[in-house]
Amino acid sequence: MKRVFLVVLDSFGIGAAPDASSYGDEGASTVRSLVESGFLCIPSLEKLGLFSIDGLTDLSYKKVVRRPSASFARMQEASKGKDTTTGHWELMGIVSKDAFPTYPNGFPDRIIKRLIEITGRGVICNKPYSGTEAIRDYGEEHVRTGSLIVYTSADSVFQIAAHEKVVPLNVLYNYCREIRKILIEEDNVCRVIARPFTGDFPDFVRTSNRKDFSVLPPSATALDLLQSEGYGVIGVGKISDIFAGKGISENLHTKNNAEGLDALESCLSRGFEGLCFVNLVDFDMLYGHRNDVEGYALALNSFDKRLDDILRKLRSDDMLIITADHGCDPGDVSTDHTREFVPMLVYGRKIKEGVNLGTLETFADVGATILDYFGIKNRLCGTSFLGEVLAC
Repeated sequence: MKRVFLVVLDSFGIGAAPDASSYGDEGASTVRSLVESGFLCIPSLEKLGLFSIDGLTDLSYKKVVRRPSASFARMQEASKGKDTTTGHWELMGIVSKDAFPTYPNGFPDRIIKRLIEITGRGVICNKPYSGTEAIRDYGEEHVRTGSLIVYTSADSVFQIAAHEKVVPLNVLYNYCREIRKILIEEDNVCRVIARPFTGDFPDFVRTSNRKDFSVLPPSATALDLLQSEGYGVIGVGKISDIFAGKGISENLHTKNNAEGLDALESCLSRGFEGLCFVNLVDFDMLYGHRNDVEGYALALNSFDKRLDDILRKLRSDDMLIITADHGCDPGDVSTDHTREFVPMLVYGRKIKEGVNLGTLETFADVGATILDYFGIKNRLCGTSFLGEVLAC
């Protein structure tokens, strides 16, 4: 019974991509910032071969492992963009040739007027903003007036922040669903995100009730092909949101990394056949976007401590792939995502040790390899590397 566990360490980039300067990210390196912080301690990832990946051998704070237990590569994103949806879609075989629209000057009147019509509420902020700063600077006015805090970032996102006592969660979610419907064509924003918060001024805090409303994938993904062949596809964390539910047979919603890893371990003990696709969002949401280098490093340490248990629970036909979807260098001057290479570690009892696949030209090679493992013909982007790493 074959199973693949694909774990995305959200935003764990490993160095500026060749085209990083086109995104204003020249010199960015999430992993370098973590290593230089002095807080990083990830022996399990080291043993798998993280610091044996091209470009990282001189970065290690310890000696590179002579015989890594996994095969490994660094991957370059072929899509235009550096956001969550673009990265995850590419992992599953869709290379986005055009970037999603962004709004560096805030959203135009045609969109804001429709939101006001839909909700009957006013709109405040409407500019690129840090989420925590948005509720700090506009939260009091929102509570007083009921106006919605609308903001964006360097990514293609339409975010609505609202206090849970002013706008109940189900109402906020419905607002997001409705605005999602009108964001089409030139305004085909990648994600509409509900950002609820609680507390009293000046101590407002965002809750874990965030919900993403993503644009539908434009074509079939590896998830759809797996489902069409009768395999299960379990989405853990925000995976179902990223793919707008398409190709997902079971959704395990989680609020943080700890719950995501609990769900992963639960799936390891189950008798399913197919893919368990996990996103661990804390790295990006709590630390990368807040320039919290220490917090990011400690969160990666926590993942690493649980990794040994995960490896031990893998069955003979299981394959584990650990990767990322983009960078978000916490040591960078901005709080935005960064255009970086991402790691790819593949491990299993039937996977060869220490195979260096070099640099893969697209994240889509991961989806192609998963399809190949299940004997499914790939008609999407990407080239399988299964033949190079499969031992038998």
